[in-house]
Amino acid sequence: MGLIHIRRPRLTRRQFLHLSGISSMSLLLGGCGTPVFEDLVGTVSQPLNQKVEKLIFNPQKLVPEFSKREIQPEALIVNSFRNTPIIDVEKYRLIIDGEVNNPLNISMAEIQNLPLTSMIIRHVCVEGWAAIVQWGGVQLREIVALAQPKANVQYAYFKSADGYYESWDIASALHPQTLLAYEKNGVSLPIENGAPLRLASPVKLGYKQSKWVTQITLTNSLSIFKGYWEDQGYEWFAGI
Repeated sequence: MGLIHIRRPRLTRRQFLHLSGISSMSLLLGGCGTPVFEDLVGTVSQPLNQKVEKLIFNPQKLVPEFSKREIQPEALIVNSFRNTPIIDVEKYRLIIDGEVNNPLNISMAEIQNLPLTSMIIRHVCVEGWAAIVQWGGVQLREIVALAQPKANVQYAYFKSADGYYESWDIASALHPQTLLAYEKNGVSLPIENGAPLRLASPVKLGYKQSKWVTQITLTNSLSIFKGYWEDQGYEWFAGI
């Protein structure tokens, strides 16, 4: 069977502005179920510092990148939430569901058939260390566009093969430097760094950048379970 060629619908300017929160911004978060956490629901609101961060975040502004000579190959520390999952890449599927008109269930081959974006950025960990890394992969906004999100989408939930979970504001998810990465420093992403697919972005702290991503759920509300570390007291927005 030949490789499936995915037609890539683009978000219109109006759709992008609406989804990214430039045209209007909701400061209160509603509560309702999502397919990922359908029984873990509640009504929550953003603390003031998260509201302020969201207001000053510019989803179109690019973060300055580094040169290849500045890459720090040994500086990226491997942090494990649980044991490293065993994933058969040939059988791997990425699910995109929720408030979308075109739910997706796509393979790594199909993902790698999309345009490759490479960037050299600083990965910043809340524990106090940082590393300059070259990531390669597909822009998350490309995947979002394929799923045809509904106009009310405000958040993206990420589920990982090891049980880790995260949630992002949609503006950060649509940032042009937010990737679903499958390369690190010019070679295939190592399993310990999140292969076959992980989040990589210069606009969020390291604990937001889920490894071994298997499912993305687009939603208009935030569950009371916002992220593994956030549910233990870490900040939810976690912008840089």
